[in-house]
Amino acid sequence: MPHMNLSRLVFLLAFAAQAQEYTVLKPARVFDGEATREGWAVRVRGNRIESAGPAANIDAANAKVIDLPGATLLPGLVEAHSHILLHAYNETPWNDQVAKEGIALRAARAVNHLRSTLMAGFTTIRDLGTEGAGYADVELKQAVNQGIVPGPRVLVSTRAIVATGSYAPKGFALEWRVPQGAEEADGVDSLIRTVRDQIGHGADWIKLYADYRWGAGPAARPTFSLEELKLAVETAKSAGIPVSVHASTPEGMRRAVLAGVETIEHGDAGTPEVFKLMAERHVALCPTLAAGDATAQYAGWRKGESPEPQSLQRKRASFKAALDAGVTILSGSDVGVFPHGDNAREIEMMVAYGMAPTDALKSATSIAGRVLHMDIGTVKQGMFADLIAVDGDPTKDIAALRKVKFVMKAGTVYR
Repeated sequence: MPHMNLSRLVFLLAFAAQAQEYTVLKPARVFDGEATREGWAVRVRGNRIESAGPAANIDAANAKVIDLPGATLLPGLVEAHSHILLHAYNETPWNDQVAKEGIALRAARAVNHLRSTLMAGFTTIRDLGTEGAGYADVELKQAVNQGIVPGPRVLVSTRAIVATGSYAPKGFALEWRVPQGAEEADGVDSLIRTVRDQIGHGADWIKLYADYRWGAGPAARPTFSLEELKLAVETAKSAGIPVSVHASTPEGMRRAVLAGVETIEHGDAGTPEVFKLMAERHVALCPTLAAGDATAQYAGWRKGESPEPQSLQRKRASFKAALDAGVTILSGSDVGVFPHGDNAREIEMMVAYGMAPTDALKSATSIAGRVLHMDIGTVKQGMFADLIAVDGDPTKDIAALRKVKFVMKAGTVYR
């Protein structure tokens, strides 16, 4: 017994010493989530930022000093629309991934996806649906949190929720009951139960599909009624869980906004009127520009050589309308459609589509922290020490985000 007590004492002392460890980061400049600060340094204690400001004012005593000459230090980037259990559609079509790849195989791939995402400087992801892989996202999050695999902070939404008959895989004999890529629910009893069940399985966000390609013709049409969406939002809010909605049609978007959701994904056919409503109700847009760009190229479009397809022209127009209306833009790419680790593609495309580089960076840092209700996204005292450094200055050349040389998550250096 005395030996056990001594061992425990040694462990506690070592743990206390580790908790008191300090790190001082000295880059050329800091983008703090709002603006660029030349000659700043940052002091980290444990998993939080203790102080940030002019280097001369940052105490480096008893600290490990990491010099990052020529680099910009900024908050770890946020990927707000990820599918960690999907891989690029030009490798395997979505339908085949969901219908033919088992959960263990998909989870094994996802471990690599998590690592690639973190090493690319994205220290937080919001995963918006396992696409047929059940609750594997919750267990992958547990694996990251327990230190089994390296990865970003993970917010999960488990199976996502669709109206009956409005999702996929499809194309099978009609008498077969094919498992879908999301959970079907309708009406009062079914929706309440499904929302509660997904929260009970660990969902940090509830993901709903307000419209989809169903019914007559190939176009997307609204699925859930306004009353159904309101019911789902009210049920989730009782547990303190926010709601995200896939919506690309004006009517699907309108219903989602009026129902009280916090973010809308895609918004492809958004109109000035619906974007005005989003701005008034403080609903953020995840534009997912990179996904459409990728799928257009998979379909044969030669970027930079041939004219943009109409779908991308519409996307440009809707994104501009959202910017003009003052909608809060949350950076989210729908990664999984294209390779994980290439997440910066979304931020680059927002700039290419007319957003100022500083605003695009905010959408992946400070705005993301606020919209996701997390202590991330700004370089200031008390925030999680999720910090990355890139060569160059991304506020002047957004491509600098590709030159990641340092990654810290919760005070731990991964790169």
